[in-house]
Amino acid sequence: MIARIGIFDSGLGGFTVLNRLLGRYGDLFCLYLADTARVPFGERSITEIRIIAGEIIEWLSAENISAVVIGCNTTNSLAFDVIKKGAGVPVFGLIEAAAGMVIESRVGVLATPATAASNAYRDQIEAENPGTTVYTQACPAFVPLIEGGEFFTEKTFEAANQYLKPLLDAEVEAIVLGCSHYPLLEPLLRELLPQNIRLVDPAIGLCSQLDDFVGIPALSDLVTPSLYSNTRFCVTSNPVGFASRAAGLIGNSPEVELISLRTKACLS
Repeated sequence: MIARIGIFDSGLGGFTVLNRLLGRYGDLFCLYLADTARVPFGERSITEIRIIAGEIIEWLSAENISAVVIGCNTTNSLAFDVIKKGAGVPVFGLIEAAAGMVIESRVGVLATPATAASNAYRDQIEAENPGTTVYTQACPAFVPLIEGGEFFTEKTFEAANQYLKPLLDAEVEAIVLGCSHYPLLEPLLRELLPQNIRLVDPAIGLCSQLDDFVGIPALSDLVTPSLYSNTRFCVTSNPVGFASRAAGLIGNSPEVELISLRTKACLS
């Protein structure tokens, strides 16, 4: 069976997961859905996030996928049960993968406000790694800045310094990038952090969990534009703008489809 992977996020963040998938397995058949009409998810209520997750998984399930990769930590933390129940196929999550990557005893987590408030990372990491202490920092400014292409602006540096300070004061030994958008800021974060602090990208652990499902990994570090040839990109708003922003991440401007998710509630 040829794997057909459905991956979703609110916007560009899931590209960090998609790139890890393609780098590990080659030109997989992937369906990437960005709910750009409602980005960012991380400042929405739990009810809204669970409704969004239900709509997304309903749409993906109708597209003949063979597995779901949750490219969004916020829905992973607050609606994993909704996704798993509605998928009907194997579901792979970032939070569960990250917990298995932790080896340090003092760990920081950078996350969206909703993910931070859920304590999902803290609970999962501490459950799998007894004796580990987890410090979670909400980062409300990061996703809007990243979606706006502000990777190295003064605003982004100021926000990063603000969010990193409590973790540095807590003397963490590693920091989990608890939103799939955040690896896009890794070069900036590395400039601000001591070299001894390890940055943990949950997508690396997540992708390795697919080995039994997908098959023997190609394990290539080089993700070229041609590897996206079997990826279908769909958004819920502004496909032209999304394609333009995506071009900076994948090397060319992809064809992007505009789709509609059934609205179960008034979500502005």
